[in-house]
Amino acid sequence: MCGIVGYVGTQQASTRPLEVVLEGLRRLEYRGYDSAGVALVAPDGGGLSTAKKAGKLANLVGELQAHPLPVASAAIGHTRWATHGAPNDVNAHPHVAGPIALIHNGIVENFAVLKAELLADGVQFRSETDTEVAAHLLARAYAETGDLSAAMCGVARRLEGTFTLLAVHADLPDVVVGARHDSPLVVGLGEGENFLGSDVAAFIAHTRDALELGQDQVVTLSPDGVEVTDFFGVPAQGRRYRVDWDAAAAEKGGFASFMDKEIHDQPQAVGDTLLGRTDLAGNLVLDDLRIDESVLRSIDKIVVIACGTAAYAGHVAKYAIEHWCRIPVEVELAHEFRYRDPVVGPRTLVVAISQSGETMDTLMAVRHAREQGAKVLAICNTHGSTIPRESDAVLYTHAGPEIAVASTKAFLSQITAAYLLGLYLAQLRGNKFPDEIAETFDQLRAMPERIQTVLDRADAVRKAARELADVPSVLFLGRHVGFPVALEGALKLKELAYIHAEGFAAGELKHGPIALIDEGQPVFVVVPSPRGRDSLHSKVISNIQEIRARGARTLVIAEDGDDAVEAYADDVFYVPQCPTLLSPLLATVPLQVFACELATARGLDVDQPRNLAKSVTVE
Repeated sequence: MCGIVGYVGTQQASTRPLEVVLEGLRRLEYRGYDSAGVALVAPDGGGLSTAKKAGKLANLVGELQAHPLPVASAAIGHTRWATHGAPNDVNAHPHVAGPIALIHNGIVENFAVLKAELLADGVQFRSETDTEVAAHLLARAYAETGDLSAAMCGVARRLEGTFTLLAVHADLPDVVVGARHDSPLVVGLGEGENFLGSDVAAFIAHTRDALELGQDQVVTLSPDGVEVTDFFGVPAQGRRYRVDWDAAAAEKGGFASFMDKEIHDQPQAVGDTLLGRTDLAGNLVLDDLRIDESVLRSIDKIVVIACGTAAYAGHVAKYAIEHWCRIPVEVELAHEFRYRDPVVGPRTLVVAISQSGETMDTLMAVRHAREQGAKVLAICNTHGSTIPRESDAVLYTHAGPEIAVASTKAFLSQITAAYLLGLYLAQLRGNKFPDEIAETFDQLRAMPERIQTVLDRADAVRKAARELADVPSVLFLGRHVGFPVALEGALKLKELAYIHAEGFAAGELKHGPIALIDEGQPVFVVVPSPRGRDSLHSKVISNIQEIRARGARTLVIAEDGDDAVEAYADDVFYVPQCPTLLSPLLATVPLQVFACELATARGLDVDQPRNLAKSVTVE
């Protein structure tokens, strides 16, 4: 989950390597902010220099201002999400072994055996990390081979677990070597300089030309070239591509936080995810669909695998796909999926949802599903990431970079992509008439404007959040598609405000959770539309009456024109009318705004909540 950056330029020493790496770390700090560090290599025998500090990147910047490092021609940098060892100065990366400095993203699962081997050889360790083991192994392998790339290959073959490694050597001022196994690493291609990063955000300010690395590959960067091999040194090829967004997309754009900006990006993110999804005849088409249509027609079960917010997008997908396609849909937490011997096979479509495409739990579940013969379709926001590459098909969202750790626009884009998948399957399998599909798609295309309307009305939500900034607990209720919205609302508040928050199916209230209701207890209620057949509206109104009678403060999300809720609500936040299955795209937004504003009122960092990282690349 850590962020890593590498740079190599001309052999002339300058401040550019450090500047590039620090800028890259700033863009990657969402991946971890327990500590940060850099290692620089100067030409002409200038050697290796390092600096690292616990805490956020600002602490490292302050250290570098107080104790500047020499100019250099190559550099690596790291921002850490701690796994092995406490988040302190000693355990921060890079780790130095002799002339080598190394940084690492992931977990080396066999580190104890390797460390015992090194201790027996007299190696002394400074840190508690598994990473230092890899650094000493690399130093020993280099001493034997005299070739940093070959040494990296040898070390990579010995490591078990997940890892991306970057290393520099004091005597090699124009070389950075990296290796990846089950952990992200991408190359940025410049002129007279090249870059490495956990994702393209690390170097997007300098180049939009990238090289996608495959699984179990070693890459050697010099100012004028990039060489890729497998772990045995056999030459390999990466795939070149061009990044379709620029550095400005990763900046705050005048908002107080990235999260606030990304909440306001949602109309465009949903709209962009819908672009280009129909052909000239008006039929739905999906990008990069590598599953034969006959296979999709034959599937008899869909299993959605995801974690956290992405799993709640999967729950919304379940309601829509089952209704439109009449295919049973299961939603599984990816980290539980492969450990319970799931029943999947050739007639199962597994849908893997991951914003980063690097979520390790989901990746392992994808691999297990494919081993069982299932076809896998990925819903992902990040081109070239591992999960799409290892899936049979991919449906890319187009949310752009999401920097805040707590997901907002990626969530709405994932739901939108799931709707597209459901409508496509209904079209392919003949579950709905073409005019019905066209009508629903037209409703989808109207949603960005409706989301903007919700944002334009958000001041009332912010006011309520400030009033409730000191409450110890907030509950969330919903039915049908409102239930996963309630779960997501509670998760956002837990992530950002560090208070108790819980989402319930509203019908479950009287089966136990109503015991939590006390005088003044804030409860959000997502009210379904009163329109349409078999509406749950009256039942949810009854739920509101039940909790208000026991002293709850009721904060109600209802659609325009639903005046019936006002008699039972302390606060009503209205959203535009839309088809019930599409309503999560609207009802989620006030809950995002509420969590962001409440956490801000408590003086908390909404972009980088404690203990969290954006991309969970370890199991």
